[in-house]
Amino acid sequence: MLKKISFFSLVVLICLSLTAVSVHKFYVSINQINYSQEKKELQITSRFFIDDVNNALQKRHKSQFYLGSDRETSEMDKHLENYFLENFSIKVNGKPSVVQIVNREIEDDVIIIYAVSKSKSKISSIEVKNTMLFDFISEQQNIIHSSILGKKKSALLTVSKSVDVLKY
Repeated sequence: MLKKISFFSLVVLICLSLTAVSVHKFYVSINQINYSQEKKELQITSRFFIDDVNNALQKRHKSQFYLGSDRETSEMDKHLENYFLENFSIKVNGKPSVVQIVNREIEDDVIIIYAVSKSKSKISSIEVKNTMLFDFISEQQNIIHSSILGKKKSALLTVSKSVDVLKY
């Protein structure tokens, strides 16, 4: 009987100590850049955890943000658009290229931003800057995947390296 109690106590102690360990959250975004030859544009899809975006915008604007909820307002949406465009930019062949948001949607706990950037010239390189959430989360990592004329490249952007050039 004493062995059973000791074993049970040991199991409970192990379980309690495991739950006391803090859970580390991933701070990552996934960004896909594809070139459409037909439309002569870069098509950008960026995915961020919505709670991180809401928290970053709250910190910046000193007010509550409810993107992805029934309490969302058009003003909040405009702040999101401005924040994205301030933090995401592209240069094609060394020249700045205008990024325009065309849509966005919520999927579970992720906000997905769809954007385009026109590019009529043959692409030999794109320089991507993505500092989204770096002002809020120092551990944030923004992963870039690209597919340009059948060539695939990737980059990992962090606070210490927020820009990368992908050559095709």
